[in-house]
Amino acid sequence: MVSARAKRLKRIRRGYYNPPGGAPVIVPGLNWLGLLLIGSDGPPALAAMRWWTNRGARAEEKRSVARSLLEKCAAAWGQTMVHVFDRGFAGAPWLEVLAHTGSRFILRWPKRYHLWDRLGREAAAWELVKGKKTRQSRRVYDACGQGSPRGVLAIPVQHPSYPGPLWLVVSRRGKGHEPWYLLTNELAEHPAQMWKIVFAYAKRWQIEMAWRFGKTELAMQSPRLWSWDNRLKLLLIVSLVYAFLLSLLDPHLKHFRETLLKHFCPRTGKRSRESPTPLYRIRIALTYLCLSTGPPFLGLRQNSG
Repeated sequence: MVSARAKRLKRIRRGYYNPPGGAPVIVPGLNWLGLLLIGSDGPPALAAMRWWTNRGARAEEKRSVARSLLEKCAAAWGQTMVHVFDRGFAGAPWLEVLAHTGSRFILRWPKRYHLWDRLGREAAAWELVKGKKTRQSRRVYDACGQGSPRGVLAIPVQHPSYPGPLWLVVSRRGKGHEPWYLLTNELAEHPAQMWKIVFAYAKRWQIEMAWRFGKTELAMQSPRLWSWDNRLKLLLIVSLVYAFLLSLLDPHLKHFRETLLKHFCPRTGKRSRESPTPLYRIRIALTYLCLSTGPPFLGLRQNSG
């Protein structure tokens, strides 16, 4: 796979007019998909994790892995949950999969991708809503407490790869910001339903932060093992640890969490103390707790045999 870090470091910067060229840097990265469950409030919960490789005898494709995971979710939960997808899943192939499983979904749709209105007119998403007035405006606050004015509107659309009715919900974020184009099979006739879809997609940022923790703190993308079986065992153990850390964010464990952070990872800064998800501090606190108590397994040593 192409190294995203190398691509980012090679971009053109101010004052440099001869960036390094050549072929892109290819690294043998890991491929993984996960499923996080999150409600209208509260922390996310790890429901499933799927690892695969695109090399050797165990090679698999991303689309087949994602389809199998979605089918398992549909069999387990059915219509009780709404799937939220980013722009990487936009397109006809994934819409066919969603139609096959009958899943409820909210999909970030690129503005240049085409859709069809009720009259059968084909156009890009931004052209379909061009000149249409906002149905309702309100001030929306993010997780940091910063508010910004937003407007919302929705129109019924169609796509050849999806047989059922679809809605294109547009969240306008003000001048200088690109709107959100959300394609969904949820009903969006009234402003209250439109805002519900917008807020559901806004939960995606918490999911992104959860994946960032897995990449940085748990090093899920860089296990130092060559054998695929050993690598998979290690990643499954890390997934269990990850699920345990997320479970400590439960509101019912607030007293235990505050006591743990106070004794093993205290912070005097206002930003650290008022963080809604102190996942990084919890990991550090558990580390110091294990080191201070000295469980028997820390004293075990294994020789080279």
